[in-house]
This record gives sequence, structure tokens and C-alpha cells, in this order.
Amino acid sequence: MADFILITGDKAIFNPTFGQAIVTVRPGDLVGTGKDKINQKLVCVDGDEKKVIVPGCPYITSQYSIPGVGILSIESLAGNQKAKKTKSGDKPVLLKGASFKAKFQVLVPAQKPSVPSPIPDATPQYSGTGTFISVNSKVKGT
Repeated sequence: MADFILITGDKAIFNPTFGQAIVTVRPGDLVGTGKDKINQKLVCVDGDEKKVIVPGCPYITSQYSIPGVGILSIESLAGNQKAKKTKSGDKPVLLKGASFKAKFQVLVPAQKPSVPSPIPDATPQYSGTGTFISVNSKVKGT
């Protein structure tokens, strides 16, 4: 099914719920490396999603109420987010699609208040989801 092609400047919007973790999310920016342009911006192709990284995102969990910090990234795309036929150069273009799998890597663990010292969250990463928002509302790929 045809869907809008992602281009440089489009946003990856992360959902704040990552399993037990609630993350203060910010959008990630897509940078296209395709050979073609839409609205004078390079199209995004397979692999460009790996470069979406949002550092410095605070998080807490129900048990660990002293915030920690981590990095958001895209773990994998849904089947309808990579074009089957439409290519730029030799690579499939990326499509808006449904929702991608996201990853939250803990850099500084959240902590549980405790005496004499707080207890750090032992979970190194959490899984979540996100969607793309595209400024391209004209050109579709399949």
C-alpha cells in the first residue's frame, strides 16, 4: 500500500512509555541520504533510521522515582515503513507507515530512595514504540 516517503527534516516521535520506564521524550530528526529529493530535501532510505539518536532524556519508573538519563533510538522499522518497490539509488525509501520499535538505553540509572544511599535501577535498556511525522504530504512510495 502506498504511503508518504520520509525526507530530511521529518521527525521520529517516541511514545513516553517504555515498559516500566516513563521517558521524557523529544523528537528525533531524520536526515536523508537518498539520491532523490522531495521539496528540495533528500529522501530517507533504508539505514537512515539508525542515525536517529536523542540523547539526554530523563526517565523514572514506579519504583525508581529519582530520575535517571538515557538515549532514545530506533531499534527496528515496521514492515510497512520500508518500501518494497520504490527505491532511491539502490536502497528502499522509508515510508511513514505505522509504528517503529524504539530503544531507550540507560546511561545514568534512575534511583529508588533508600537509607543510607539510593538504590540504582539495574535495567540497562527499555523497549518502546514511536511514529514518524512527515512534512511530505504529496509524494508516496510503495
